[in-house]
Amino acid sequence: MTDLKLLALDEEDLAVVSAHLQDALVKVEDMGFLPRVQRFALLLNRFDWDARAVANETVRRRSGLHFERVRDAKCRGIDMAQRNGVLNLLAVTFIPTDLPSGYVLLTFSGGGEVRLEVECIEAGLKDLGPAWGCAHAPRHEPGSGGTAGSDAA
Repeated sequence: MTDLKLLALDEEDLAVVSAHLQDALVKVEDMGFLPRVQRFALLLNRFDWDARAVANETVRRRSGLHFERVRDAKCRGIDMAQRNGVLNLLAVTFIPTDLPSGYVLLTFSGGGEVRLEVECIEAGLKDLGPAWGCAHAPRHEPGSGGTAGSDAA
């Protein structure tokens, strides 16, 4: 498998990024907003769904995700004081306001959410290192809104 490197400039691109990041694990301390440069960035341990589909491998990859042209960032349902807390990313979506502006939502299991007010969609996702095996693939219980059987970050 080759390293993933994606750029998102519209909702369709963002949906592709979201699909690759479903069930990524993120430590609270590994995400942050840099208001001076209008950037929000985070490090993730993403589950490699392609490796699962192609070679039936259960692996995670260290990846970086960043959003540019971010005017503001707000969290809801996430205890930012718990710096070592691990969040399970479920989806990355866009809610338009005055196009191309809008909100990028990072939705986590358990109801946590990061809302980014953006001038436009401009995001990048890149794998940063080698893959490592994990014991189980994430699985979703019907109606749970989360995962069971995921490996820790």
